[in-house]
Amino acid sequence: MTPLYVTQPSLATLERYSELLGGVWERGILTHNGPLVQRLEKELQARLGVRHLATVTNGTIALQLAIRALGLKGEIITTPFTWVATVSAILWEGCRPVFADIDPETLNIDPECIEEKITRDTVAILPVHVYGNPCDTVTIGDIARRHGLKVIYDGAHAFDVRYRGAPVVEEGDVTALSFHATKLFNTGEGGACVSTDPELDERIRRLRFFGHNTKKDVVEVGLNGKMTEIHAALGLVNLEIADAVAAKRHHDAGQYRALFRGHPDLRFQKHDPEAYNDSYFPLIFRDEEQLLRVERALNDEQIFPRRYFYPTVNTLNAILPYVAMPIAEDISRRICCLPLYRNLTQEDITRIADIVLEHL
Repeated sequence: MTPLYVTQPSLATLERYSELLGGVWERGILTHNGPLVQRLEKELQARLGVRHLATVTNGTIALQLAIRALGLKGEIITTPFTWVATVSAILWEGCRPVFADIDPETLNIDPECIEEKITRDTVAILPVHVYGNPCDTVTIGDIARRHGLKVIYDGAHAFDVRYRGAPVVEEGDVTALSFHATKLFNTGEGGACVSTDPELDERIRRLRFFGHNTKKDVVEVGLNGKMTEIHAALGLVNLEIADAVAAKRHHDAGQYRALFRGHPDLRFQKHDPEAYNDSYFPLIFRDEEQLLRVERALNDEQIFPRRYFYPTVNTLNAILPYVAMPIAEDISRRICCLPLYRNLTQEDITRIADIVLEHL
């Protein structure tokens, strides 16, 4: 029996990838803002409808560069319902994460909880578009303006999402994207910073290359955050299949919803179907006992969903003191993402759903 995991990379053909790699070998340029990196940035800008996009090594570096480029030092309000990279990036840049609880329906940071956490030391808000579901960017933007705060969005899941008729990745001062292998669009490892400010974009590009300016003089402390030509080549060929990947993902998530809809013990993340990319398929159970029972039954059939995000980052006491976040902690214990990727078949989806429903 072939194992079914929560996700798998969506990949163009090896032959198509090899075509682009042939040019890389001929030119002998592997890094330092090579021609494929530049081409990928232009194609992503066109696809996403954004003005400025700088590719980087990965999504974590994108977050760190955003914090550094904005010159932030102090408290950054963020969500406890996220992957640890959101918090580790804040800590690496010498700032202090402050948690605000989430909305139990959207699973995004609750703007009312943000306002309660603002102090004289607050410098920014760092929300996450959880599973590609856009945050309440209007209210968050209003809070930030009233208190003089910067806004960085963790858009790791938010590739190609449009919200209120515009690309959600242009909300806030910077959005950090992840192009990790498991994401909707991937470059193997990779990421990007999106902004609307040309000067901020220029600084991010400088910081990702050791602080060099266009004359190659070192003008500030930077790091090595460059994307390679190898990763850019994979991104370019994967961009060619992005529409097909997205369509399959929407179809399969719709099949899951149809099979589970109306069951009293199950519910979905609240979202606008027109502003959602189905990056994952999260399912919220009645309680943790029920979730664990279903998980064991799936594992017995070589099906491996993921408790994403579990545990919440506010409980990672090896790196942070514990602060109770009751809503996020409750959701975290009861939520699980089912397999959702390009090669999943209709039979797979039906089998998974049958097992879930049988063991509730």
